[in-house]
Amino acid sequence: MFTLNAHQQYHMYRPATDMRKGFNGLSGLVRNELGKDPLGGDVFIFINRRRNRMKILVWETGGYVLYYKLLERGTFQIPSLDNSAKSCDITWHQ
Repeated sequence: MFTLNAHQQYHMYRPATDMRKGFNGLSGLVRNELGKDPLGGDVFIFINRRRNRMKILVWETGGYVLYYKLLERGTFQIPSLDNSAKSCDITWHQ
């Protein structure tokens, strides 16, 4: 069973992400841009330029899980923090 919960750490990748990226491309961003280990069980969130699509990458026992959400209308809200930072940590509720 695939689950996300409040006990995991959540990292939002701040620059706009090309939604054509899959498991390898997104895990490469985690390693090369964020300097984090994508196999550690943390949750990594990626949003496109228009902020209407989101991908969530997480490693679970045996492999990656990739969640993909497309909003019919509206946009995802990105926390307003230091715009020069490549990522920000967020909580499960955010």
